[in-house]
Amino acid sequence: MPRKFLASGRIHVTFGHAASSYTRGHTGDTETSVSADVSGGASDQRRGRSDQRTADFQAERSRLLRLAYRMLGSLSDAEDVVQDAWLRWERTAGEIEFPTTYLTRIVTRLCLDEQKSARAQREIYVGPWLPDPLIGSVEPDEMIADDITVTLMLAMERLSPLERAAFLLHDVFDMALPQVAVTLGREPAAVRQLASRARKHVQAARPRFALEPAEADRIARAFFTAARDGDTAQLAELLAQDVEIHADGGGKVLALRNVVRGLERALRLFVGSHRKNLRAPTLLRTVKIDGLPGYISVDGDGLLQTTALDIRDGRIAAIYIVKNPDKLAHLSSAMVADDAEN
Repeated sequence: MPRKFLASGRIHVTFGHAASSYTRGHTGDTETSVSADVSGGASDQRRGRSDQRTADFQAERSRLLRLAYRMLGSLSDAEDVVQDAWLRWERTAGEIEFPTTYLTRIVTRLCLDEQKSARAQREIYVGPWLPDPLIGSVEPDEMIADDITVTLMLAMERLSPLERAAFLLHDVFDMALPQVAVTLGREPAAVRQLASRARKHVQAARPRFALEPAEADRIARAFFTAARDGDTAQLAELLAQDVEIHADGGGKVLALRNVVRGLERALRLFVGSHRKNLRAPTLLRTVKIDGLPGYISVDGDGLLQTTALDIRDGRIAAIYIVKNPDKLAHLSSAMVADDAEN
């Protein structure tokens, strides 16, 4: 540690054999001198510390963004949280021995604060609420490392904020319970109970098995074609008896105001939609949306939408349609233009 002295109006700071001094402004003190090697060394140290701090954050950014998205269900809110975490991380004084743990704690607590306002907004949301459709991953070059689907995201909405955090950190992000306890500011025994309760509540929504990509693509394309054409025979083959249709327009575009449940109601909906549409929808691309087979399309009015399909026992058990333009802003306009041309 540097040693400080006060003598004759001067403060001397010594670092080993190097020394520097500056004048405090007393009468008769007319010269300020700074050792170049010390100032240069200190500057290099600060630069090196800043570079390392940036590198540590960049190494964790994708994981932090994915955690924030899983906590909030909104990509834009997740990005805001991670940006806020960066600003706090940048201002943190001293050395951080375990950056991963420290940054996870910052993001989790910011998300817990954000959830308070998010839940209030959900209460006045127009129509069914769905999470922002995550196409592939939060980062273009990152593979999704969890098995969270739209269905499971909706199930997590029924958890308390602390239950959701405990479940995600422990079961999805593989944090040890003592670390989760420190992150949430709770005793390990309490965190164990939180995670256990959450696990029981969402168990039915967890995916049972993953479809092969080719089969997922086939079902997505078959459903799009049958829904576009109002083909009730083909739809009846694809849909489960207790199928559910969720459509999120956020009150900004025309969409279902309530969840449609049951095969007969679903068939009537698709037939009616086919008759009303003057122009047929256009399939742009089949994709994976939050771990589910689906596609991006443009409806008869030229509006972009995503459709995710929860397939269980070979049939479509739930259909999740996002039409709210605010939730589709992250989709690349260039990608849409390229697919439309192709």
